[in-house]
Amino acid sequence: MIEAEHLVKRYGPKLAVDDVSFSIPKGKIAGFVGPNGAGKTTTLRIVAGFLGMTSGRVTLAGHDVEGDPLRAKRALGYMPETVPLYPEMRVGEYLAFRADLKGVARKERASAIERAARKAGVHDVLGQRIGTLSKGYRQRTGLADALVADPPSLVLDEPTAGLDPNQIKEVRELVRALGDGHTVLLSTHILSEVEATCDAILVLAGGKLVAQGTQEEIARKRRSFSVDFTVRGDPEQAAAILAAREGVARVRRGGETDAICTFRCTWRRTLPDEEVALATEACTRALLEAGLHVRAVHRTTSSLEDVFGELTRADDAPTGEGDA
Repeated sequence: MIEAEHLVKRYGPKLAVDDVSFSIPKGKIAGFVGPNGAGKTTTLRIVAGFLGMTSGRVTLAGHDVEGDPLRAKRALGYMPETVPLYPEMRVGEYLAFRADLKGVARKERASAIERAARKAGVHDVLGQRIGTLSKGYRQRTGLADALVADPPSLVLDEPTAGLDPNQIKEVRELVRALGDGHTVLLSTHILSEVEATCDAILVLAGGKLVAQGTQEEIARKRRSFSVDFTVRGDPEQAAAILAAREGVARVRRGGETDAICTFRCTWRRTLPDEEVALATEACTRALLEAGLHVRAVHRTTSSLEDVFGELTRADDAPTGEGDA
């Protein structure tokens, strides 16, 4: 389990992390998302024990990061965005070196390297020099490093940064598989990565945690103000009827096939849900009374991208030094 309570981090007068709290249970994958400068990397460094906090508390598998740092760090595998690899070393040599630093017993080291290499997908390049590896394999080597001591918790900062689409897909699958035996906290700018990989989402903006929960719970935080009408008949007449209704902010016309056209009708955001429903009924009735055939009426749902934009729109300025 990874737990953070009321984390605060200041860089002089700048407040990089502002009272952030969250809990990730064992076997779950949580994704940290937010715009550049939101405080994601700063928070991850605090959780990993690489950066001191101004105030607050972090526990990893029950061990306090500040009160019991050695046990806490033994319970964590940390993969920074830029993995500090040694290009002249072979992958197996590097993992052996890292296993030694992490206190893996000598008699268990070979099996630990084998296990981590297979999980991270670098077993076939153990004898190859790191400097000759592709970007994707270097990222995998960093992941193997995080896994070599078999920690219960993992913190991964932008694990797919700089990878091509095929490599991104491979790393996503690796990370998803890790959720079976580890608690995973990762950060990313790519919302599709969160949708494909994570059980829970943490949205950070301006150093504050503005939302957290499952994808469905996050999506419910933003109401939909659009309704799609699929109509058969004169499209100009249908558009005029929809645009004339009180409370309509915009009508956008979609594709047309065999006199069937779809219109997206967006209501003013000041309208409460009940009035949106009544206005939708009134539009449907007006279309039918005009002799038009209404094939379908569908209230749109908010995508994760819509929700992210709504929750983080006010946050454009960096909040911490060098933070991503």
